[in-house]
Amino acid sequence: MAFTPAQRETLKVILDSNALFVPFQFKIDIFNDLERLLKKNFELVLISPVKRELEILAEKGSPKMRKNASFALKLAEKCKYVEVAASVSTLTDDAIVKIAKEWGVPVFTNDRRLKKRLRDISVPVIYVRQKSRLEIDGMIQLNV
Repeated sequence: MAFTPAQRETLKVILDSNALFVPFQFKIDIFNDLERLLKKNFELVLISPVKRELEILAEKGSPKMRKNASFALKLAEKCKYVEVAASVSTLTDDAIVKIAKEWGVPVFTNDRRLKKRLRDISVPVIYVRQKSRLEIDGMIQLNV
C-alpha cells in the first residue's frame, strides 16, 4: 500500500509572535518556506499567550507596530489556535518553553534569548537566516 502525505503524522510548530512578522519584515512566505524546510505535514500553532501579546501590540503599540500586529493577527487565522492555562502574569516566552517541552515540538522564533532557552532544553528552533530563508537548529522527530 502506498504511503501518502495524508497518512503521515502532522508536525506541530509553535509560533512566537515575531514569527508572524516575518512575511512583511523579510518578504518570506513562511508557509512555503516551512514546507521546503520540514518536508512533512505541519500545523502552525498559535498559543493563547502569543495571541494576547499580538492583540496588545495591535491596540497599544506604535502606529507601525499596530499595523504589523494587525497583519500578524490576520495571518494567525491560518494557524490552529490553542488555549493554554497560563495566568496573565506568565511571560509569553515562559509559556512557549513550557508547552514546547511538554509537546516535544519545534518553535518558530527569531528571539535570541528564547532560542537559547529552547536549545538549552533540546527543543528544535526554526528561525530566519540571513534575512532570506528559514532554517532549523536541532533535530525534529515524529512520534511514530
